[in-house]
Amino acid sequence: MADAPNPIQLQKHLKGVDYPAGKSDLIRTARDQGADDTVLNALERIPDREYDGPNAVSKAVSETG
Repeated sequence: MADAPNPIQLQKHLKGVDYPAGKSDLIRTARDQGADDTVLNALERIPDREYDGPNAVSKAVSETG
C-alpha cells in the first residue's frame, strides 16, 4: 500500500480548483501549487472521473491509498 497524503496537505494543494473537476485538472492544480510526490502519486491513483468537491477527492484518495 502506498503512502496516502495528509488530507489537509491534499486540500492545501487543491486550493482554487473549480469543481466539478476531472482527474487531470486536479493533478495540474496540485502540481502548480507545489505538491510533493506523495500528493501527486495519490492523485494519479484515483479513478479518472469528475469530482464534485474536495470531499469526493479526499474519499477517492483514501479508498485507493
